[in-house]
Amino acid sequence: MEYRENALNYEDYCTLRKSVDWQLFSEDQMQRALNNSLYTVSVVEGEQMVGMGRLIGDGMYYMIADIVVNPAFQKYGIGTNITNMLLKYVEDKTLVGGRSSIQLIAEKGKESFYEKLGFKLIPHDFCGSGMRKVVRK
Repeated sequence: MEYRENALNYEDYCTLRKSVDWQLFSEDQMQRALNNSLYTVSVVEGEQMVGMGRLIGDGMYYMIADIVVNPAFQKYGIGTNITNMLLKYVEDKTLVGGRSSIQLIAEKGKESFYEKLGFKLIPHDFCGSGMRKVVRK
């Protein structure tokens, strides 16, 4: 398997989202999101794209988005490797004496996967509930 940095393209992005039955956004919106990603990881087996992950953020706050592994390739550590690469990017970019906050929204039932990688469920002693709002046009 080959892990590629900052090589995620629109076609592979769509294919992987479809592989896990995730809804697609408009082409323009998805392309803009890919272009504005800070860092992406793509995983290729032969000629097939089998996994991906994206990182967005501003240098203090980061969000992990679109961690997807094709179901036929799950349970081989690919998602863990992708997430660890995204986390390492943040660690490398965090200045000495600084701190960075990394958030994500786990798919329902996948929370324990991220807990194993050091994420904490919200709410907890320090943070209130995570929240989100969706805008549709």
